[in-house]
Amino acid sequence: MLYLSTRGHADRKRFCDILLEGLAPDGGLYLPEAYPQIGDAELTELRNIYKTHGYAALAFEILSLYIDDIPVDDLRRICARTYTREIFGTDAIVPVRRLEDGLLIEALSNGPTLAFKDMAMQLLGNLFEYELARRGEELNILGATSGDTGSAAEYAMRGKKGVRVFMTSPDGRMSPFQQAQMFSLQDENIHNIAIEGVFDDCQDIVKAVSNDHAFKARYKIGTVNSINWARLLAQVVYYFAGYIQATESNGQKVSFTVPSGNFGNICAGHVARQMGLPIEALVVATNENDVLDEFFRTGVYQVRGAADTYETSSPSMDISKASNFERFVFDLVGRDGARTRQLFAEGVGRQGRFDLSGDAAFKDAAARYGFVSGKSTHADRLATIRDTFERFGDMIDTHTADGVKVAREHLRPGVPMIVLETALPIKFAATIEEALGREPDRPAKFNGIEALPKRVVVMAADAQKVKDFIAQHCQ
Repeated sequence: MLYLSTRGHADRKRFCDILLEGLAPDGGLYLPEAYPQIGDAELTELRNIYKTHGYAALAFEILSLYIDDIPVDDLRRICARTYTREIFGTDAIVPVRRLEDGLLIEALSNGPTLAFKDMAMQLLGNLFEYELARRGEELNILGATSGDTGSAAEYAMRGKKGVRVFMTSPDGRMSPFQQAQMFSLQDENIHNIAIEGVFDDCQDIVKAVSNDHAFKARYKIGTVNSINWARLLAQVVYYFAGYIQATESNGQKVSFTVPSGNFGNICAGHVARQMGLPIEALVVATNENDVLDEFFRTGVYQVRGAADTYETSSPSMDISKASNFERFVFDLVGRDGARTRQLFAEGVGRQGRFDLSGDAAFKDAAARYGFVSGKSTHADRLATIRDTFERFGDMIDTHTADGVKVAREHLRPGVPMIVLETALPIKFAATIEEALGREPDRPAKFNGIEALPKRVVVMAADAQKVKDFIAQHCQ
């Protein structure tokens, strides 16, 4: 299996090379040259493997389709060590529960930081440690988070040999619980940088540093953001697990609704669908920062600046520049690297937008790729949390509430709709209390976390300052 850049770079690389690299040399994102195909017989086998041997075995089968430069037995051990009851709290790992007729919720937030990012990050931590030990190298991870990626990465990488983490986040824009999860870590290999700006500023810094090839090579810079293909690949697995739990036979289709800001989570669904998983619709649910909803409705992708990026009660989606969106657009325009480079490096990079409304590829995007979309507001969020709790006794977080609200607008008879839960309610306690008049349940291990000492540096939105900080701490 070889991987190519969405922007047409001539190089083809293997999995372990792009695992440690992040962005391609031309600023593009890596994708496989072709998606492995899962037919009826293969899907039946995967169904039996999951039901008989569990999630780790399913993960191995899917990952091994994309990873051929890690010995089979080693990859199997990595999956078995990652997806355990001890780490994720249940044998099912991602149990699916019924909310109402036709509407299901897939629980992805049973990991160490109570957010779906743990599903991929725990695997990534083990892959990094394995590959760095095999090469005798070190890696400095530079990341950006709007809330959950940071804590998931730090909990996965803390204490890992050969790995340092430098995590940027928008100063004051995460919930107190999210900030405490990250900033209370005292591990020497974990460094938190609060950027004076919004998430998109953090993401721009990560890309700017990654595009400084000399600095990246000298300091062995890698990434855990969903621009890293390995992380997105790990997320493909739970689409298969959700499908298998929601269906009795391969003739059935399901739809997925995904709360989406950076397009990584739902891009994994796109990959699963391209592989042949019987997905009817992929529903993009946005909050007030509705750049993605606007694109799927109009064909216009219009990035917004910091001043026009709203601070909302589903803050992990307060994003107006979806970095993974480039992967889908690459497929949408027929895997044309030059066209993709023009749209993103020139269109988004210089003008902040591109327009595919008149393009034939966009006009049949829903039919070919299954994408539809919708948005949710703070008032919608409160109403959905309240309704879901009062009618079903099910407490959901703010982002999952965005998903449930939009999912209900796209239900089709006979097609189960699976909403991907993205976090547990305790991470957004203030809004839960506003909706329900009570605090959400808090796992005992997080009692008093907000009062713990903080280890964080506040910094201007300046890529050079971040590079100086990395250099200073890599002596």
